[in-house]
Amino acid sequence: MTPERPAKIAALSIISNGFVFLMKLVVGIITGSVAVISEAIHTSLDLMASIIAFFSIRISARPPDKEHPYGHGKFENVSGTIETLLIFVAGIWIIYESVTKLFNPTPIKLPFLGILVMVLGAVINIFVGKKVQKVGKKHRSVAMSSNALHLLTDVYTSIGVAVSLLLVSLTGFHMLDPLIGIAIAIYIMKEAFTLGKESFLPLLDTRLTKEEEMKIHNVITAYEDEFIEYHDLRSRRSGPEEYIDFHLVLPSHMDVETAHELCDRIERDIQKELHSATVFIHIEPEHERRLHRPKVKK
Repeated sequence: MTPERPAKIAALSIISNGFVFLMKLVVGIITGSVAVISEAIHTSLDLMASIIAFFSIRISARPPDKEHPYGHGKFENVSGTIETLLIFVAGIWIIYESVTKLFNPTPIKLPFLGILVMVLGAVINIFVGKKVQKVGKKHRSVAMSSNALHLLTDVYTSIGVAVSLLLVSLTGFHMLDPLIGIAIAIYIMKEAFTLGKESFLPLLDTRLTKEEEMKIHNVITAYEDEFIEYHDLRSRRSGPEEYIDFHLVLPSHMDVETAHELCDRIERDIQKELHSATVFIHIEPEHERRLHRPKVKK
């Protein structure tokens, strides 16, 4: 994965998040709305996530070296995990401030200024978020996908705050403001939990999904007329890359060149299904076949 395109989009998200954060913070202070200030904090985390994503993408794109023979892909997973923790911290802080304001409600000044800023922030983030999401999906980047989730989550919460400010201005029910703040906090913490599973589990070398392993199985068994069996399939993910290895039992009469060519074809076909896959195949001769194993692993 070349770093130029993802890094440029990550830089764009830094600029947009910085601008939206300053808008929300200033207007939140002017209006005195805890929901707007909560959104400013939410956006500040998006800004931090964009910065982390920018640097993690550049690091993860480095080629393998002496200290990191499997590459630097897991830097993206570390990035996503840090972003998750930041969201949880922000959610707790928002709930604390909202509960405090429930017991000490204060009127909101210039609510329509807050509505304007929320709508403008949503428009900016939906445009940038979709671009980040597209690049993240194309490059199978955990950091970019996490950043896109931050941005698109901000769109929904911004619209929610705009609606709450409108209702407060129409009804005069000022307790609605901190209630919306609590709802925002719960929503972003729920999203953080989803993001956390996606980014943290690969750090534990969990296997690929059942769907992805079935694709691998289907590729291998397409060549079952040329080998005897395969077993000990293992898989894991590191950032945008997949690592796959298995044992392939071949007829004892097969020469090395034919065996190598068969493995090359299997590797190429797996990489067509999983574009960032690195495949290792351990060849075993027929006389070492373990008879208690099934012909293929299903």
